[in-house]
Amino acid sequence: MSRVGRPAVFLDRDGTLNTRPPSHSYVSSPDEFAWLDGAAEGVALLARAGYAPAVVSNQRGIARGLVEERVLRQIEVRIQDELAARDCRIEAFRYCPHDLDDQCACRKPAPGLLLELARELDLDLGRSWVIGDSESDVLAGEAAGCKTVLLGAPPSSCRPDRVAGSLLEAARLITAERA
Repeated sequence: MSRVGRPAVFLDRDGTLNTRPPSHSYVSSPDEFAWLDGAAEGVALLARAGYAPAVVSNQRGIARGLVEERVLRQIEVRIQDELAARDCRIEAFRYCPHDLDDQCACRKPAPGLLLELARELDLDLGRSWVIGDSESDVLAGEAAGCKTVLLGAPPSSCRPDRVAGSLLEAARLITAERA
């Protein structure tokens, strides 16, 4: 008999956990990382409900030489410190460091990052969710077989399973549906 993996919640970073920087700009230091209202609380709610929180984020700034990978690690420490105060943590962080034309399998909307984490962490994609603020998040979730929540107004080009105004609202929808 095969064991069923855990459900996860795959979180985009910029625009989901933290304030999205202006177009063509990047969070290039831990000091520039600013939590969105209720985002940390939303992660904690999902973790308490049994979801494995993971961050999956396109970080094109690395390919462009505008963000260093060590800065991503420093931002991870800041995220984990905030979440530790809420008795939870992000189980894994994965980034696509490639540029738009690199044709990689990890840049959302491709599902590569989600599939990699599912294998590594023994996650059940069919019981998992992707939460993000862009069409590429929804499409990556769909391609991986996850349910999706889009933060903000849905574009006409994709159909998320749910729409929410914030990560906290999304967490409440997901946990209410699971109950």
